[in-house]
Parts: sequence; structure tokens; C-alpha cells
Amino acid sequence: MAEAPLLDVEGLEAGYPGKPILFGVDFAVAKGEVVALLGANGSGKSTVLNTLSGFLKPAAGSIRLAGEELAGRKPHEIFRRGIVQVSQARDLFPDMTVEDNLRLGAAVRKAPGDLIAGIYRSFPRLAERKRQTVKLMSGGEQQMVAIGRALMSRPVLLLLDEPSGGLAPVFVNEIAQIMRSLKQQGVTMVIIEQNIKLALAAADRLLVLREGRIAERHDLTSGAVAEEAVVRSIYL
Repeated sequence: MAEAPLLDVEGLEAGYPGKPILFGVDFAVAKGEVVALLGANGSGKSTVLNTLSGFLKPAAGSIRLAGEELAGRKPHEIFRRGIVQVSQARDLFPDMTVEDNLRLGAAVRKAPGDLIAGIYRSFPRLAERKRQTVKLMSGGEQQMVAIGRALMSRPVLLLLDEPSGGLAPVFVNEIAQIMRSLKQQGVTMVIIEQNIKLALAAADRLLVLREGRIAERHDLTSGAVAEEAVVRSIYL
């Protein structure tokens, strides 16, 4: 018997007052799997993540995590069940130190504080700057803090919204390495990424959204998918 998916999304519809965005979105994510949501601007990618996190209430459909229905639950309830999102805005506390920001992730879900040693091993740059205030850091370093804080909460499912967006090339490469490392560690992730090469390298499956619907599905475990073909499926 096949193992039940960790995340199971069926018939998801969501949007904003007078502006529906998602129309019957269906997908599942297995434990330890990395699924990338790709699509042009306005295709509904961030709306999917925000609905999974509870920041948007679905108009219809089901969101089950390990069999538990979460559709319509409040964000803090969903977070405590282990769905943790790193948004494009990162939502850090700029006047606090790196370490204080990291420890907040552990505090909310009551994760053990000794997790921070593992975070510093994964993010040696943060270990060097743990007493530095976040506002004095580069965008790439702040993204590392945001991902590290999310990992401090021991997520069951990690949602990453444009982790490489707006970063200098050197930091894009570092974020790519971090994502590959998380994949090797078995962290279950749903990611939105405009960098097609990064998405192809990190994901087990690609889902292409078009006008609020999943238009194409690509399984990367059964063979390579050409970058050009993915770009065509997104924009043409």
C-alpha cells in the first residue's frame, strides 16, 4: 500500500474580495519531497502558499496535513502544527540580533534551544554574525536568518517563497547550496522560485501554475526536464 502524502490539497479555491485567484488546485507532497511551484507573475503561486499558511481563507477545497484538515484554520494554529512559511518579505525583527531572531523560531513551537548549534553548522556565516543586528546585514544574509529561524521551529512542512529573489549571484549560489542540503536532510518543502535552474536542481517535482490552475506537472525523479521546456510551459 502506498504511503499517504504528508500534504494533500484538493479542489483549492482562494483569492481576495471580488478577485478569485485559485481555481480547483490539486496536488500532494510526500514526506521528504521537494515540490516547486512555477508560473508567471499573477499565476497564483504566492496565493497557494498564503492559503496553506492560513493567511488567506480558502473559498473551497481541502488542505490536509498528515490527514488532519487545516483549511480555514487560523495562521497560528497551522504554524503550531508544523507548516512554516518564509515569505518574500522575510518578516525579521531588524533591531534584534541574528541569534535573537533565530531563537524566536524555537520559542513559538517550543523547540529545544540546542537546535541553534545545528543552524550555525548549516549557516556558518550566521555563526560569525550572531551578535549583529539584522538591519546591518545584506539581503542574502537576512534570507539565511529567515530560513534558519524557520528551521528552528522544526517544521513538518517548510514553505519558501522566492528564496533567491533579488539576491546577488553569490548569495543565489549559497541559497541553492542550502536548499540542496535541506533536501538531503529530508526536509519536506514547497518552494516558489523564479530561478528555473535552482528549481530544477532542488525539486523532485515541478507544478506549473497558469491563471490559478495547475497546467503542467513534471516529475524530475524519472528523468531530466529541459530548462527551455519549463520556460516555454510558463510563459508561452
